[in-house]
Amino acid sequence: MKLFLKSFLFVILFLTFNDASSQTQIGIKGGVNYTFFKVNQGNFGNFSKAETGYYGGLFADFKIEEDYSFQAELLYIGLNDFKFLNAPLYFKYNVFNNFHILVGPSLNYFFDFFNAKLKVRADLSLDYDFSSKLNVHMKYVIGFKEISPNGLFLGIGYRL
Repeated sequence: MKLFLKSFLFVILFLTFNDASSQTQIGIKGGVNYTFFKVNQGNFGNFSKAETGYYGGLFADFKIEEDYSFQAELLYIGLNDFKFLNAPLYFKYNVFNNFHILVGPSLNYFFDFFNAKLKVRADLSLDYDFSSKLNVHMKYVIGFKEISPNGLFLGIGYRL
């Protein structure tokens, strides 16, 4: 886990200080998440079960061009007994003035989730800016294996 955190912080610092003229925005975000598990009930077959949790963390948005940017996040997620870190790496596109689409992979480090520590998932996010400081976001996370479930995140962000 230490190597994962150090690598993530190194990338953020490198991107921040690599181009002094770049417009970098840093902020905090948090909200609620709904995670969908597929559960096998013996002879009754599979059904979906949803769990509610919370998340919070930091983000850094690095402007590339007028309508494009790269956004990295580091989020702490709590879901009942499961606690893990989520580090999405987004390509962000400005659809129109205050509405953005973000897409990219997310690295997930589970503190003790069936001894499988690192999982990779895909994220699709929508982001709307109410002002230059405050936004709301919604993201859908796609797990590639049953042990890495899908999830829906709803929250707010604040640029510092």
